Formats: sequence, structure tokens, C-alpha cells
Amino acid sequence: MPPKPNPVGWFEVPTTDLGRAKAFYEQVFDTEISLHEVPGADGQPVKMGWFPMEHPGSGAAGSLVEHPEYKPSADGVVVYFSVADIVGTLAKAEAAGGTTLVPETPIGEHGFFAWLSDTEGNRIALHRPPTP
Repeated sequence: MPPKPNPVGWFEVPTTDLGRAKAFYEQVFDTEISLHEVPGADGQPVKMGWFPMEHPGSGAAGSLVEHPEYKPSADGVVVYFSVADIVGTLAKAEAAGGTTLVPETPIGEHGFFAWLSDTEGNRIALHRPPTP
């Protein structure tokens, strides 16, 4: 029997400037984000920047989103991005216009985390497992 998937299947990060957010996330995570437009529930198009995803793959995939219904926030849900080097990733984030909120912090047997603010004002987090 295949393993049961983790509970999160998709995430969306609100933006007010999709181009700026795309540039930030591509620089920070050394990735390519593809742009798409889908119909919104209100009839207005939703501009999206999809993070790379693998089917099947582990972990959740997600998107940057620009639409009047989406508002960036430092007070809501926090998305944790898995990285191999938190300090280096925070440096890239700051160079791309982000701000470190909490530096690399140990969380015992679960590894390390950090919080940062992206160019849109969202609080996001970084996580890396403990070093063996």
C-alpha cells in the first residue's frame, strides 16, 4: 500500500505584484516559476506563478497569486520551505528585498527553522532537517 500523503496538498502565497514576487522567489530558491491565468470564482482572472511540481512527488506544491481577493499578510498561515542552507537562503532573501524576522533557530530533533518577510509582506519560513 502506498504511504498516506501529508495533509497539505497545495498552498497559495498572496501577492500585490506578481512579477516582483516571482523574481524574489526565483532568486531566493534558485527555481523557475511558470506564469498562468485561471478563472476566478468572481469571474476575474487569477494571475498565478506556479512553483515546480512533480507528479507523483512528496510534499506540497503551490503558487504565487495576484487577485483582489488575495491579500499578503504577516499574521496568517506560515508556509515552510525546505532548504539545505538556512543562513545562505536568508542572505539571498535579503539581497532580493526580503527581511529576516527570526534567524536560524534550532528545534531539537526536528532540525532548524527561520522566518522571513518576502517582498509582498508575507511571513514565510525556512526549515532544514538536523545534520546527521
